[in-house]
Amino acid sequence: MKSIYLDNAATTPILPEVVETICASMQANYGNPSSTHHIGRLAKSAVESARKSIAKHFNIGAGEIIFTAGGTEADNLILYNAVLNLGVKTIISTKIEHHAVLHTITHLQKTYGINVLYLDLDTNGNPNSSQLEKLLATQQEEGNTCLVSLMYINNEIGNILAIDQITTLCHKYDAYLHSDTVQAIGHYPIDLKKTPIDFIAASAHKFHGPKGVGFAYFKRGVGIIPMLHGGDQEKGVRSSTENVHSILGMEKALEIAIKHIDTDAQAIESVKKYCIASLLKAFPTVQFNGNSEDLTQSSYTILNVQFPVVDSMLLFQLDLAGIAVSGGSACQSGSSLGSHVLTEILSNEEANNTSIRFSFSKLTTKQEIDYLVATLQRLINK
Repeated sequence: MKSIYLDNAATTPILPEVVETICASMQANYGNPSSTHHIGRLAKSAVESARKSIAKHFNIGAGEIIFTAGGTEADNLILYNAVLNLGVKTIISTKIEHHAVLHTITHLQKTYGINVLYLDLDTNGNPNSSQLEKLLATQQEEGNTCLVSLMYINNEIGNILAIDQITTLCHKYDAYLHSDTVQAIGHYPIDLKKTPIDFIAASAHKFHGPKGVGFAYFKRGVGIIPMLHGGDQEKGVRSSTENVHSILGMEKALEIAIKHIDTDAQAIESVKKYCIASLLKAFPTVQFNGNSEDLTQSSYTILNVQFPVVDSMLLFQLDLAGIAVSGGSACQSGSSLGSHVLTEILSNEEANNTSIRFSFSKLTTKQEIDYLVATLQRLINK
């Protein structure tokens, strides 16, 4: 049976070079980075070298990066600090953020009584920037410390946030800006001097690195209080022995991604264009959710497709044919609930149709797209 992987927004295959780096580290860096002897210092040196290397890609200082177990922990650490350390009283966000943000905001609201405001969305899922400015102006007038939390690229529909515009608005009204950049890092260049976002979250497995490792960026000058207590690792911010091998794997994966970012983008965009054209030829009435058909307003890695059928078994049947895709966020696999993103932006009739998220990587081929479309034709037109 063929095996075709089109769920790269959920996770990406680890590159051979990254596996090699991790394996080499397992042999060479077996010491605890907190140990003071020479074997521990060797591991510590490897971690700090990786921190400096990663920081350079974003034009920031190494001290502004905190290693975490992934994007979810990074988002939590940032949001908790905003409320408990920076005195944020109001968080402005949208209802189509990743649950790492949405569920954390809800918890903070219930626990600490913060004010949460959700921006209106257009039919494609883009936040209302005029409304954001009005809300920011009001919060500033009322003397409330405010945080805006908007993801750079939506993980389900691929919409790209107008990040420079949002950053300018936040700074104009003295608000903090947090962006979950998990789907952007390794695919789009991010210079945090040119686009001074205050806080970002990253996860290595979204750019062909290992799972279970990521980082949070806190702009210089912002104090950080820990969520985990114990060993005072990561400058006292994140107690737990550093995941040395995965950190080095993340460094290697990011190095490769940044080095080939332009050529990879062209190759993946070509596959996405081909997929759009092939689907439209096979299913003329197919629709694309959010901005995902627009190659300038959506990520070249994500295509969210609404088919004119109601077939709860389509994803399962594709899996039986060897094609791995997602009906929404893979983080909710096993849930009986539909996509909270699509529920928010589609009509009841549209939301009832079967939607599938196809997400691509530099390993995806046009031949795989041919097999996908042929299989869909067989299953839908049966």
